[in-house]
Amino acid sequence: MNEAEFISGKTEFSDFLIRNNGLDAAGFQEWIFYPGMLFESSDKWWGDGGRRDRAHEGIDICFYRDKADQCFRLDESTRIPVMYDGEIIKVADDYIGRSIYVSHKIYAKNRRQLYTIYSHTQPYSSVVAGRRVSAGDIIATIENAGKKKVKMLSHLHLSMAWVPRPFACENLSWQTMNDPRMVTLCNPLEVIFCKYSTIPFNPDFAVGAVAKDIPVK
Repeated sequence: MNEAEFISGKTEFSDFLIRNNGLDAAGFQEWIFYPGMLFESSDKWWGDGGRRDRAHEGIDICFYRDKADQCFRLDESTRIPVMYDGEIIKVADDYIGRSIYVSHKIYAKNRRQLYTIYSHTQPYSSVVAGRRVSAGDIIATIENAGKKKVKMLSHLHLSMAWVPRPFACENLSWQTMNDPRMVTLCNPLEVIFCKYSTIPFNPDFAVGAVAKDIPVK
């Protein structure tokens, strides 16, 4: 499978996330993103906004709305599923929680292998390098950003990347993930095909937002 063929496919990741957290029973309608939560955005969506140090490597999943047009956000109770069958390669600290790197038996013709990365998480104790996982398996919850004293709401960062084969897992880091000579990042929203909308950034709601008060229109 080459990269173009892969991008045209669909995963059940959004459905896994919705079902495993009971959002369907609550009348889930769509995910909501500030522009700064999207892939390759140069904008921050936390604090007073501003510019990122580098383009966003994935998407940040936090807000959603139900069929009554009420807006809610994910929190530290949120259970995080794996996107595809694969193997956990590495679990490493990030600035809010931990990042879980998972390799998948999906390959591009240029000898690159697909990885998914789940960041700002609190992994389960059984989530260790070498463990094999199936699509939909729950591997972590979202880390509580408030415990880290960061000015940001708790959320899931999701990245997808084509990584050269072979690649030493100890060299996987956000530095190597941001080196286009080594890794090709791709937009998760082009693969998970979930319903979503974007809303203008509002710093009054970016930190400590009360779910029902987040503007969605």
